[in-house]
Amino acid sequence: GDRVAILSYNRLEWALADYACQLLGVVDVPIYSTLPADQCAFILKDSGAKAAFVENAEQAAKIRGQVPHLIAFDPAEGAVPFDAFLKKDQDVSTAAVHPDDLATIIYTSGTTGVPKGVMLTHRNLVSNMLASGKAFDVTPGDTILSFLPLSHSFERIFDYLFFWWGASIGYAEHVDKVADNMLEVRPTIMAAVPRFYEKVYSKIRKSVADQKPWKRGLFEWARSVGAQAAECRRHGKALPFGLKIRYGLAKLLVLKKLHGRVGGRIRFFVSGGGALSREVAEFFHSIGLPILEGYGLTETSPVLTVNRLGATRLGTVGPAIPGVELKIAADGEILARGPNIMKGYYNKPEETAQVIQDGWFSTGDIGEIDAEGFLKITDRKKDLLKTSGGKYIAPGPIEGRLKLCPRILNAIVIGDRRKFPAALIVTAKGATREEIAKDVAALNDTLAHHEQIKRFELIDVDFSIEGGELTPTMKVRRRVVEQKYKALIDAIYAE
Repeated sequence: GDRVAILSYNRLEWALADYACQLLGVVDVPIYSTLPADQCAFILKDSGAKAAFVENAEQAAKIRGQVPHLIAFDPAEGAVPFDAFLKKDQDVSTAAVHPDDLATIIYTSGTTGVPKGVMLTHRNLVSNMLASGKAFDVTPGDTILSFLPLSHSFERIFDYLFFWWGASIGYAEHVDKVADNMLEVRPTIMAAVPRFYEKVYSKIRKSVADQKPWKRGLFEWARSVGAQAAECRRHGKALPFGLKIRYGLAKLLVLKKLHGRVGGRIRFFVSGGGALSREVAEFFHSIGLPILEGYGLTETSPVLTVNRLGATRLGTVGPAIPGVELKIAADGEILARGPNIMKGYYNKPEETAQVIQDGWFSTGDIGEIDAEGFLKITDRKKDLLKTSGGKYIAPGPIEGRLKLCPRILNAIVIGDRRKFPAALIVTAKGATREEIAKDVAALNDTLAHHEQIKRFELIDVDFSIEGGELTPTMKVRRRVVEQKYKALIDAIYAE
């Protein structure tokens, strides 16, 4: 029942510490290695951690003196070396762990305020891992490159799944080295957040645009053939003979080179942690690198739904995994029930009662379920904008499409209780206001009148975790951005 923190980027020792805690009945508290010292201090104090595993001297310095015991994976002053810790003659036996005992407290990213500790039991984690496993065709011959933070439940449950199936896990050296590590590890399956796929998409698109006309034409032909093949595979159908021949040629001439950039062995990607643009999903499917989009939250351990190979519906996050029930509330909010629903928020019984009623968890997301059980997410309930004219706007899809423009690195749509929607846009180096205006105008042509971006302002510094505008899982903290650029926003609406 004691709390032990883990403050480190992904590595073998992280997993060893995690499994050891669970075997001993210790509750581990993962902390993102990108968090500043004050947020680390909050989590340690709130959880009551008695010890902490840290990655190195840099992480140790953040929390030194805040826990009685410090164990470091790499050398750090004042910390017991991990290797020496393992060699200690300790009289420790495996605890009798009950399925409903607390396994971990994961602190949410906090896009809307102070982080909350999500209490997950052993039953929560194991049930979600086993149910998720039924959706993926994982074999002992598969390899994953783990690079999303293990402090996030999405990557953690994915790693559990691979460990359970006896597959191989490679840990990325650093987020900045993922591209190199993919060539070294050559993964067959990989999980990432939408921003990862958006960046890859933009990079490939820019590379193709810079080619000679005949090469661009060849690429588009190969992608067209790939899209036809992908459509067959998504519905579990065999490729007709003629298409099979054309697809083989497309792979040989174009697609094989793209596959080589990600190691050459990818069977499929998995996307979670945010909304994936349909345009990006279609693109990856068309080049023979299918993305299976899923959905879940830390509070649901985390997976609720996921698309499957041979049963994928683009634009949706798939059907519920086994054991999970979904329904849509009168206001459109998605409600979920199952063995994966959290025990509650740590030391916050009132907030727990607000989101769990009669076993149903309120996700805070708006969506709809089709006749075949596929879930489509519209937007975050709390993110919906309501203009002063009473019109509702879902900013997520608009922002997602803006970010697909090669000249736009990031964007946030504003306009709650304002006369019209506007946007703050982070531009790529060298982009001009005139070019961005054309991108915005092209997008506006596809939007309803009340959704169209009437004005925008440019920002030349991208949102970042260090700057406080992004969570460790790359989600925009809207309140932080709006407060930071309040003067700019006020100027937009003052004109």
